Amino acid sequence: MTSVDAALEIRNLRHSYTENSVVLDIPEFRVGRGEMLFLHGPSGSGKTTLLSLVTGVLPVQSGKLSVLGQPMDAFNASQRDALRAAKMGYIFQVFNLLPFLTVMENIQLPLQMSRQRLAHFKNKDEVKQNILDLAGRLGIGQLLDRCAGELSVGQQQRVAAARALVGEPELIVADEPTSALDSELRQSFVETLFAQARLQNSGVLFVSHDKSLMPLFDRSVALAEINMVMKGKNP
Repeated sequence: MTSVDAALEIRNLRHSYTENSVVLDIPEFRVGRGEMLFLHGPSGSGKTTLLSLVTGVLPVQSGKLSVLGQPMDAFNASQRDALRAAKMGYIFQVFNLLPFLTVMENIQLPLQMSRQRLAHFKNKDEVKQNILDLAGRLGIGQLLDRCAGELSVGQQQRVAAARALVGEPELIVADEPTSALDSELRQSFVETLFAQARLQNSGVLFVSHDKSLMPLFDRSVALAEINMVMKGKNP
């Protein structure tokens, strides 16, 4: 896989929160563009830290990190924020919806933060129609006028997915997004997410400790396989 083909490329990435507490030490790791990858590991293994580096929430301390061909390790905070807003959709474990905004308004937020995402549409009518179509495919079309704070956990999760997918970002990053759901709803959510991601040629980096979801993905990787800090520990 060349750098052009990689959604994510890591070389000698190290991260620590204190001088004597290294949480990540990854010699090499790649994710292909358009790939649906499942990254798993126990709580406290550094999964969320890795996602924070990939999405530019945390700065790279040491090593090389390329995301969608862009040198995240060389970017300042503003550049990292701009890349995340334009090219990535992020589904958080706690969803991070604004409860006082409607579902429609929550889904539109990435378009207000990135001209590049908004540029996929010719006008406001096309934006609205795209969100209507997206919401319909995710099973939340009837909820667009309701405030996010009124929704069930499962409904909020699908709103968070729609917000991440709007504007066709190249990479969807999901941090334990199914942890609050039962097993049947977890599989249904992942299948729905994949269907929409493939429709718009988005890759998915999905992090979880729930190994029952592994068969749904193109590839699965245990963090212990790539993180030297975790070598020899239970994956």
